[in-house]
Amino acid sequence: MAGTRSSARQAQKSSPNSSQSTAAGSKRKGESTPAPKAKRGRKSNEKQQKTLEETMPDRDEEEALKDVEMSEDAKPEMPSEKIGETNGKTKGEDAAEQKVEESTDRGESKEVEGEQVQEPKPEAINNGDVSKMDGTGKIEPENPTTAPEEKPSLTAEDAVEESSQREKSTPSSILEKGIIYFFFRGRVGIDEPSEVNDIARSYIVLRPLPHGAKLADGPIGDAGTNRVLALPKKVLPASPNDRFMVFVEKANCSMEDIKTTFASSDYATKTAGTRHTPAAAPIGEGIYAITTTGRESHLAYMLTIPSELSEVQSDVGLRERGSFVTSVKNPQYAGPANTNLPQGPDFPQEILDEFRSLRWMPLQPKLLNYENAQFLLIGSGTDPLKKATALAEEDDNKDTDTPLEEMEKLEHEDEIRVEHLKGDDTVFEDLGLSQKEYPKLQTTW
Repeated sequence: MAGTRSSARQAQKSSPNSSQSTAAGSKRKGESTPAPKAKRGRKSNEKQQKTLEETMPDRDEEEALKDVEMSEDAKPEMPSEKIGETNGKTKGEDAAEQKVEESTDRGESKEVEGEQVQEPKPEAINNGDVSKMDGTGKIEPENPTTAPEEKPSLTAEDAVEESSQREKSTPSSILEKGIIYFFFRGRVGIDEPSEVNDIARSYIVLRPLPHGAKLADGPIGDAGTNRVLALPKKVLPASPNDRFMVFVEKANCSMEDIKTTFASSDYATKTAGTRHTPAAAPIGEGIYAITTTGRESHLAYMLTIPSELSEVQSDVGLRERGSFVTSVKNPQYAGPANTNLPQGPDFPQEILDEFRSLRWMPLQPKLLNYENAQFLLIGSGTDPLKKATALAEEDDNKDTDTPLEEMEKLEHEDEIRVEHLKGDDTVFEDLGLSQKEYPKLQTTW
């Protein structure tokens, strides 16, 4: 590993435990104690049971009863009826009325064992879980233990810290910066490619970061803004004479989408039987920047993994530091037959207007947010970062770093982050990939 890792910091992130919460109403768990008898003397001289005709009040009695009910309602926190009181009704009538009250009016106060307790409403129990009643008429939550714990999930803040000072020092000529990964997939039936010809397709994964971000310890969280770029040529352009078409296979995707895209699969054919497509293998990780010099745009990168390039990386065209001139294709014009896609990008009209009837225009990060967008990668010369990191005129002040200085800062932070994680296996940690399901980072054929 490079010597710049000597300033490695201690990993300090830890996943907070999910908060525990007890379902509402759990203190009143089901009891078998029967309802208490009425104790108040004022109702001890209730009228004897009457016939149906005798219980029907005349008009004057109805008005009087209304007045009594209104005066009773005005009393604070006094329920109209208490559990265990008969109010002159038969046992059958009282039980039926009590059952209706318990099933329809659970929000009223009720008296249990001489203590008044406010009955919780069903929707307030267990964060919205369906409630039920036990044998004593009390409300019990469907899950009386604890509320379901939230599964821990990675967020964009796991290893990413936004800094106002970094925002000011980052030059505007850096249109976007982030973490970059390189993968390739072997041909059908070839799990371990032994040469470039065994590769079916190569991929670039871009994970953009905020403009003023700096890296701390930990894996990069899933912000759902990842992009998967496909390289049908399998290798990266090595010189200005190499011009290879690339297209956006997945835009604004999650880590789960990446796992699905890079996973192995089997399918049946009529002639050859079951065929096996191997999982994609990682071959590099680092930082990147999309920069502009005014007339041109560039995709520049610095590798962190592997610490030393081997034959696989060299054969695919990876360097420790590299860059490409980039131009986006206008989908309104047809391209070469071997580069056309069945469907073009769904650019809105305002983006199409920016082409101004031109066939190509410099790459802007927003154009990578559309699947099937096509753009050229043109190789660089002997000094790959010289043109890509040239300082624009508007950034020519003392408070602004050059694009190269900002990239070197980010690359140094990534080195420390990788050293504190799992070294070359950091790719799996970052993307949430299982090392049992995907090949290890490949450096030799």
